[in-house]
Amino acid sequence: MALCGVLLKQQILLLLGLIVLAATKASQPNSSCGNVSCGNVSIPFPFGTEKGCYLNESFLITCDNTSETTPKPFLSYTKVPVLNISLDGELQVSISVARRCSKGVPENTSEFRADNTLSNFHISYTRNKFIAVGCNIFGFFDGYSSQGKKYPTGCAALCNNDSVVDNSECSGIGCCQAPIPKGVSGFSVNFWDVEQNNVVQTNFNLCDYGLVAEEPYNISLLYQEILQNRTFPMVLDWAVGDETCEDAKGNSESYACKAENSTCYNSTNGPGYRCNCSSGFEGNPYLVHGCKDIDECQNSPSPCDKNEICNNLLGSHNCSCKEGYERDTTGCHRISQSKDIIIALCISIISLLVVLLGGSWILWGWKRRKHIRIKEKFFQQNGGLLLKQQLSSNQWSIETTKIFTSEELKKATNNYDENTILGQGGYGTVYKGTLSDNRVVAIKKSKIGDQSQIQQFINEVIVLTQISHRNVVKLFGCCLETEVPLLVYEFITNGTLSEHIHDKGRSSLLSWEKRLKIATETAEALAYLHSATSMPIIHRDVKTANILLDDNYTAKVADFGASRLVPLDQTQLTTLVQGTLGYLDTEYLQTSQLTEKSDVYSFGVVMAELLTSKKALSFDRPEIDRNLAISFVSAIKEDRLLQILETHIVNEGNIEQLKEVSNVAKRCLKLRGEDRPSMKEVAAELERLKKMEKKPSENTDVYANKTVYLLSATNKSFDIDVGTGGSTSTTAEYDSMNDQLLKLVDNGR
Repeated sequence: MALCGVLLKQQILLLLGLIVLAATKASQPNSSCGNVSCGNVSIPFPFGTEKGCYLNESFLITCDNTSETTPKPFLSYTKVPVLNISLDGELQVSISVARRCSKGVPENTSEFRADNTLSNFHISYTRNKFIAVGCNIFGFFDGYSSQGKKYPTGCAALCNNDSVVDNSECSGIGCCQAPIPKGVSGFSVNFWDVEQNNVVQTNFNLCDYGLVAEEPYNISLLYQEILQNRTFPMVLDWAVGDETCEDAKGNSESYACKAENSTCYNSTNGPGYRCNCSSGFEGNPYLVHGCKDIDECQNSPSPCDKNEICNNLLGSHNCSCKEGYERDTTGCHRISQSKDIIIALCISIISLLVVLLGGSWILWGWKRRKHIRIKEKFFQQNGGLLLKQQLSSNQWSIETTKIFTSEELKKATNNYDENTILGQGGYGTVYKGTLSDNRVVAIKKSKIGDQSQIQQFINEVIVLTQISHRNVVKLFGCCLETEVPLLVYEFITNGTLSEHIHDKGRSSLLSWEKRLKIATETAEALAYLHSATSMPIIHRDVKTANILLDDNYTAKVADFGASRLVPLDQTQLTTLVQGTLGYLDTEYLQTSQLTEKSDVYSFGVVMAELLTSKKALSFDRPEIDRNLAISFVSAIKEDRLLQILETHIVNEGNIEQLKEVSNVAKRCLKLRGEDRPSMKEVAAELERLKKMEKKPSENTDVYANKTVYLLSATNKSFDIDVGTGGSTSTTAEYDSMNDQLLKLVDNGR
């Protein structure tokens, strides 16, 4: 019986060994696979071209041998050509260029859409950029993930008769670029036409191009390459499965890091993990015996000194003294008992110490002077001299603005920890920090190495130093002695107005009274900027994302990076168009003439958002309703206002008030700037309506009858437009300009 038990135990152990061996083989290539390649492309495991030679279907590569030339590999599930495969988790592929041509050119319109639905193949957001080439277009990159999430982005390429297409950089003139969002596994490219007066006539008027290209690319040859080639290299990030390293290690059968000396690390772009050979090893970590020891002793030059012998160890090496030598604190030296040598050595050490002490004192002084010079260099590089000149020439003072040291802000943000990031925008990154006096602040860090942003940074400092208003974010100070310029301003605790409006959970808590209060305070802040500062300020990017809220829902206007100061002897400025689609003043977009009425239009869109809880621009809505400004005005004109208002803010007691506020928004959205009210008038009217809301309901009609309207509109109709200064706009004229605005936004979709 004992013998039977022993035999049974041995059989069970043998069976378990066979099961483990079978599981290992199931995740390894067959012995017949060998070194797999297709044409000039090497295909390492976990990728493969035949059954049994790849980890799973995600890594199948189709090798096309039908061509008369060199065989070409393709991703089997997308038919996308493969250019290179790296075990570091990168896959270089060839992607088609989207092209749209106008009349007069052989029709060859195309729209590329990458149907990569696998979660472990994502477009690398660190190695690629979206590029649009053309004149007066907005290139739209519509990215999506395998879970169906959308990640849109894009950029504008503009031209006019004064513009020259710059072949040295893709900066927005004839060519623009935008970063790729994180988590994108597929995308489509579309173009919107932006109508401009006096359009320059170049060959880029005939065709528009959109592509995702791997960095770095040769900008000077970009146009020529686009015209000659239909594809561009793009990098994908690949990973194994959708588990983390911790979860995958629990399942030895499916765990892909088979090599004995391998490590696992999680993917940074989507789910899954990848494998690396451990330090001191090299090879393929996905194969059982893939990670081989590196013989460091074979390197040239040798890692050991001339008096040492290199000894290779598994994963490392060491150095031992040659025969006849011994080791001391300075290395291996020939063995000698000579007292003369010992005395000479002691004298040398003492002399060296004297030299070192003297040299250390000299070095300390030199380093101190060098540190001062570096700080002065950064101060000049970050626009310190320009800031002083601007402040001096405009007779403003920086005495009330603190100059922070780099050490203070580094400590306040825990060395700029990613967990302290509040948001990222076109001009830099904003961190949350705590100063030594326990004040919580927001620290804005401009983009590194982008000298074109220095003017924007100095512009924001100059704008904020002359602003003192409770509804404008307060500047505490700046730091110019670091490589990257920094702004320090008050931290607003309750997020952006956009988050409160468009988040379903928060939107229901935003009552009509709070919305009217926010609109009134924002209008007062803009009126202050336009008329109460020493030099009028045009914000130029008024939107709900740039309106912050504190715990009491007090509005704070923020982000003055795009703002402009208007000399007192000018009423308008000619500038390169900047702003956010959906909020942009159409008259400014067409003429490039910036006025205070441009902010009025953008504020009108903000009011429409507050009233409807709809986004300013959304391609998820029907084409006629994509642009909120247009659909909002049309709803008022067609007596459909109550159909588009946010449901929970409407009640029997405030309908008339909602109509009057809507009419204020309608006046702000006039297509011609001269027909819009000033922000001062808008603020006064909203303040009047807010006070009227506090009156008892039985006195509402009496109060309304005694009030002189600043902006027009009656309680009975919303189709009557009272013009400024006695002028009126006919319905036909308004419809014509309305159609023109629709064309500006929707052309190309």
